[in-house]
Amino acid sequence: MAKHGKRYNAAAEAAGTGLHTPDSAVALAKEFSKVKFSEGIELHVATSADPRHSDQQMREIAELPHGTGKNVRVFVFAQGDAARAAVDAGAEYVVDDELVKRIEGGWSEFDVAIATPDQMGKIGKLGRYLGRKGLMPNPRTGTVVQPGNVKAAIESAKKGRAEVRLDRGANIHVRIGTVAFDDKQILDNLMSVYSTILRAKP
Repeated sequence: MAKHGKRYNAAAEAAGTGLHTPDSAVALAKEFSKVKFSEGIELHVATSADPRHSDQQMREIAELPHGTGKNVRVFVFAQGDAARAAVDAGAEYVVDDELVKRIEGGWSEFDVAIATPDQMGKIGKLGRYLGRKGLMPNPRTGTVVQPGNVKAAIESAKKGRAEVRLDRGANIHVRIGTVAFDDKQILDNLMSVYSTILRAKP
């Protein structure tokens, strides 16, 4: 069994083994944040789904009313007017041959990839690099959009979204804010994710 530090053990002892309301869980997370930076707060959910079955997969987007507290770096696969709109909307990267080569070399210093449908052929060749890092554009997550909707997609991504998906153990892990958020902001984000899970559950 892995050994934990004093801080972890003190937090675990204070939390106990009983159930907590969302309010008390948030209060505890803040109480035991002793570092100098603003630590992230995450929601972890264990489910009874079996992700090996296609009809029990879950991949949805929860819109977080208060964002995640993290600067979201956006990569856009688009050409022409859509590419110019992406730059105007604040995308950090817009595809070019050099960036494609960097992705093929393992680079992935961005958080969301957005694409227009005409770029999916190019993206297909990058599937093994983007897919394993959860960065593959997908219509279900609102990251494959028509050229006229590129600006709105970037603005939505930067405002704060959380991808709700199952890992191999049928668990969900979502960042819902930081300790710098007030309790209501964290709870609002938590309820947005929870509602998305209820709506999307198999």
